[in-house]
Amino acid sequence: MSGVVIERVAFIGGGAMAEAMIRGLLGKEIVGRAQIIASDPLVERRTWLEGQYGVNTTSDNTEAARDATVVILAVKPQQMGEVLTGLRGRLAAPQLVLSIAAGVKIRTIAEGLEHDRVVRVMPNTPAQVGAGMSVWTATDAVGAMEREIAQSILRSFGRELYVQDEAYLDMATAVNGSGPGFIFLFLEAMIDAAVHIGLSRGMAEELVLQTAFGSVLMARETGRHLAELRNAVTSPAGTTAEGLYVLEEGRLRAVVDRAIAAAYERSKALGKL
Repeated sequence: MSGVVIERVAFIGGGAMAEAMIRGLLGKEIVGRAQIIASDPLVERRTWLEGQYGVNTTSDNTEAARDATVVILAVKPQQMGEVLTGLRGRLAAPQLVLSIAAGVKIRTIAEGLEHDRVVRVMPNTPAQVGAGMSVWTATDAVGAMEREIAQSILRSFGRELYVQDEAYLDMATAVNGSGPGFIFLFLEAMIDAAVHIGLSRGMAEELVLQTAFGSVLMARETGRHLAELRNAVTSPAGTTAEGLYVLEEGRLRAVVDRAIAAAYERSKALGKL
C-alpha cells in the first residue's frame, strides 16, 4: 500500500465477516491491534474479539467511529437503518465508509449518514480462510487514495474486483455472495452420493473436497475454458459421460440459472427494505 496510511479502522458490527476482515488486516499487517476497534451489542462477542485478536471493542457505534480513518459497516441489511440513524451527521468529511451489507444501496448509505465518501462491497464467506472474493464500487467523492485504502483492506482477505456500475453489486451478491452456499450444497450431495454407493463418510469427504479444490485450481492455473477441461475428462461411453448425461437430463444448468436469478432478485429486494 504505497503512501497510504490507515490510522484507525472501526467495525460497526463484530460478526463473522468483521472477524474475517480483522484477521486479514492483522495477518497482512495493514494495521496493528491497537488501531482496530469493533462495536457490537453482545458482550460475549466483544469479549471473544478482544481475547482472540487483542483489538479494542465497545457497544457504542459513535465511539467506535470517532477518529477512524475507515468505518466498516458490517451489519445485516435489516439493521442498517438503525445504524445509519445513529451515525447520521457524526462522521467527519475525510472518513471513508465501507459497507458490506448485501443489497443496501450506496445512495441509501450516503443519505442515511449525510456523508458522501462511501464504498459498497459484496464479499463472501471464504474470506474467513483468506480466500474471499469481493466486488466493490464507490461514490465519486471517494478519491484515489481512499480507493487504494479500500483495495488494500479487501486484498487482505482474498481477491477483489472493482466495478463502476453499482448494478453489478446485486449480480455479484447472487454469484460470489450466495455462491458458496450453492457450492457447499453440491459438495454435500456428492459426499452423500459417495456414501450411498459404499464409501465411508470420511473417505467420501476427502475425495470430494480435494477433487473440488484441485478442479478449481486447475481451472484457474491453466486458464483453459471450462468446457475444454470437462471434455478432457469425458471419454466416449465412459463413466464421466454417463454421469454428465444424468446431470444434463436433470436440467442442472436450468436449476443453477434459476437459483442465481432468484438470489439476484432477492438482493434487489433487500435494497428496498
